[in-house]
This record gives sequence, C-alpha cells and structure tokens, in this order.
Amino acid sequence: MIRDAAAARKAALYGLISCVLYTVLFFSADRLVAWARATHDGDKLFFFAPIVIAFAFSYVHGAFTGYFWEALGLKAANGATSSK
Repeated sequence: MIRDAAAARKAALYGLISCVLYTVLFFSADRLVAWARATHDGDKLFFFAPIVIAFAFSYVHGAFTGYFWEALGLKAANGATSSK
C-alpha cells in the first residue's frame, strides 16, 4: 500500500520525533506549570515558552501528516479551482 518509500521513511522519522516531543512534554509538565506561575507572578521571560512549544508541535505534526499521506500516494491538488 506504500507508494513512496522515501516519504514513508520521513513519515516514520517525524512520527518518532512527535512521540519524543509528547514524552518530553509529559515528563516536563511540572516545569511548564512552574513557568506559568512565574509568568503570572510577573516574570514575563517565560511568556513565549508555550508559543514556541506550540510551533514545534505544529511543525513536526504537519510534516508527519504530509509525508504520511504522500507515502500513501495522496497529494494536494495543484492550483486553484474555479467553479464558474
């Protein structure tokens, strides 16, 4: 069923990275809560931490999803379609 072996390898790699990110997030939850409390108490340095984490998860998950569908042979349509 796999149509593109290179895309399947990349999907597996990004899937593994995604699993690692979720594991790190799970085991560092207490630290993230402490950062949130510090931000609430006036230390604005950690304000960007959730934003950076969200971007990292978004990038890795998006790459995994794209390569996963490409490995199955599905690609997005090229160009805009018009219904005139």
